Amino acid sequence: MSPIDQESFSAIQSELTPGESILWAAKPNNSVIFHREDVFLIPFSLLWGGFAIFWEAGVAGLWDNFMKHSGPSYFMMLWGIPFIVVGQYLIWGRFVYAGWKKRRTYYAVTNRRVLVIQDGWKRLMSSAYLDTLPTMIKVGGSNGIGTLRFAPSEPAWSSRRGGFGTWDAMAVGDVPVFTDIDDLDSVYRLVSDQRERLKEATKFGS
Repeated sequence: MSPIDQESFSAIQSELTPGESILWAAKPNNSVIFHREDVFLIPFSLLWGGFAIFWEAGVAGLWDNFMKHSGPSYFMMLWGIPFIVVGQYLIWGRFVYAGWKKRRTYYAVTNRRVLVIQDGWKRLMSSAYLDTLPTMIKVGGSNGIGTLRFAPSEPAWSSRRGGFGTWDAMAVGDVPVFTDIDDLDSVYRLVSDQRERLKEATKFGS
């Protein structure tokens, strides 16, 4: 497993409770990484963006040689601009935004919890105690990079993630998610072993 990232350690240290210690801390891999949701998201974004550009070109009068128009419709041109902007965000802007968030996102496994800290437009923190995690889902990992979820993935338009769900891969939800981490298998084993250790301690302590 990679050594503890000092920048992540410093960002998370203030969130620790008395007696809590960091076992692993890191930032997400900053490369552009496609997820299985992109099988749907990419075609949809291309369809949206392509139609928005086609619409804007049509109302601007670029198709007058093929369609009987009296000239450009300035109102409809203005109406179409937000759709073009949204389309460009869906096609490529969301990857730029995800990269910006990745540089400000920190993950940690402690002797008690899993934590996500994000210092974006505002500081966000999500944590869960290891012995209460509902599940562990490992996604990817063929090249050592992948995502570790501690709850089932949410639908694309989930209201609990700002209404965008999987459109924002780096959104911080109610339950932590380690998105695009290096050494996925090692982190998975660390969390699993620590969770079992805590359950055994609780069993013998009761």
